[in-house]
Amino acid sequence: MNIQFPFVFLFLIAIVVILVLSKNKKSLTYILQIQSEHLKDHFLHQVDLSKNKWKKRFRLAGLIFLMISASGVQIGTKVKPIERKGVDLIFAVDVSVSMNAEDVKPNRLEKAKFEITQIIKQLKGDRVGIIVFAGTSHLYLPLTSDYEAAVLFLDEIDTEMIPTQGTSISSALTTGISAFTEENEKYKVLILITDGEDHEGKAIGITEKATQTGIIIHTVGVGSVSGSLIPVVDKKTENSSYKRDRQGKLITSVLNEGILKEIASAGNGIYLRFDNRSASYKSITAAINQMEKKTISTHEFSEYEDQFQYFGAIALCMFLAAFIIPTKKTLKRNSEDIF
Repeated sequence: MNIQFPFVFLFLIAIVVILVLSKNKKSLTYILQIQSEHLKDHFLHQVDLSKNKWKKRFRLAGLIFLMISASGVQIGTKVKPIERKGVDLIFAVDVSVSMNAEDVKPNRLEKAKFEITQIIKQLKGDRVGIIVFAGTSHLYLPLTSDYEAAVLFLDEIDTEMIPTQGTSISSALTTGISAFTEENEKYKVLILITDGEDHEGKAIGITEKATQTGIIIHTVGVGSVSGSLIPVVDKKTENSSYKRDRQGKLITSVLNEGILKEIASAGNGIYLRFDNRSASYKSITAAINQMEKKTISTHEFSEYEDQFQYFGAIALCMFLAAFIIPTKKTLKRNSEDIF
């Protein structure tokens, strides 16, 4: 049996015992010793010293148990099962240069990171993973239930992570499918976050295959239909300009909502846009919360049970006993005195 309580109360009990013992000189016997013999005999004749000692013992015991109760003593353990239920959730984040476009403030990538952070903060029991993609894709953070770590990893994402430029949605979907570690036919969600410029055109076919394994795919478009120029910063001179094509013309990155809506439809998911409105993430959060949750892990949680009330009850009984014990002697009357 485990016992947990502050050990300081043991020190306090020791002090109390010492103080009580040190006051024995002020006991009734000591006081009577300094009085006249007549007064001493008078009191000792009426007081039962044995019962008086028991009154002291009960008072002392009551004080000790009261102190134990006040210390909040906890004894034993209370075991209860804890079930964590949720889904496996993977974010596929576009880190191509086009995500630097500023039609969404402060730019597309920073807006996406902010909204993903809000989604993670709303999760309870779900596992989360992150994929980054541009011309190629990589599993950046495997599935984890450590949300703080996920947010830290998310903060470090930028458009220079993948040197191979482009927007290979097909590669992101393939990596996302392989990132799910279990073969369950449900409880798996992939959220594709991009400006939608698919450069390969295989995304729909891959999505249809993914749905056959139970994966739900939501898509999020980041940007505006009117589009925006793509800022480029020269690392040597730190001068900023805008990206141009091979002919020297400025490139305008336009949100391709059509492909993202098709992927969401094929993936049994929803499509939404991250724009300059606040709380854009709530539709995704609502869709996740409506899903059936699986038991990700079950463990036993043990904690100490409060037992101070029992010690308080014992203390009360001790004080009552000390109060009701009579100290006056019961004098036996002789039959000769009666007659």
